[in-house]
Amino acid sequence: MDARQKWDRIYSKSCVEEPAACWVLSEYAYLLPESGRAVDVASGRGGNALLLAGAGLQTTAIDISSVGLEQLQSSAQKRSLDIRIRAESLSSSSLSEGQWDVIVVSNYLQRDLFAGLEVALRPGGLLYYETFVKNKTDESVGPGNPEFLLDDNELLNAIPNLKVRVFIDLQNTGKTDKGCRNRSCLVAQKPLSK
Repeated sequence: MDARQKWDRIYSKSCVEEPAACWVLSEYAYLLPESGRAVDVASGRGGNALLLAGAGLQTTAIDISSVGLEQLQSSAQKRSLDIRIRAESLSSSSLSEGQWDVIVVSNYLQRDLFAGLEVALRPGGLLYYETFVKNKTDESVGPGNPEFLLDDNELLNAIPNLKVRVFIDLQNTGKTDKGCRNRSCLVAQKPLSK
């Protein structure tokens, strides 16, 4: 079974409740620009895309699963939101240079896209990134394959030319039933051109 079939099957079995945006985007939505172009990378059912479009951004959702994107389109129509849909596998050419004011990636890790994310941002643009870590407090959360899990501080160092605005990677420190656990979260900004 290829990746498209896998995710189509997963989304076909998804519950009918509306998808939610990832924690870092929800928590720091007040950093979003008032206008501009946004993309939800590996959007799935599109909780991030719905938040971005609801905030007034021209939003595109990219995912390999046509089933997930159909569910997103249905949610967008119910809310009278216009979201551009692109069903495709992600590659370094998926995101055009200097095209986006906001890029959101959640619950997805493809390390060879890191450099392309920086290039795709416009000067002053924001990257919201949240995904799972190897040192989880709950092993049942996220993928089991360590290839799809971040090392300690890996996300912080993945795109060094962006200015870090928010970084959270709590791992197993302190009271593990508090805070955003099992994930590394980043909001970073591309410097303005000189």
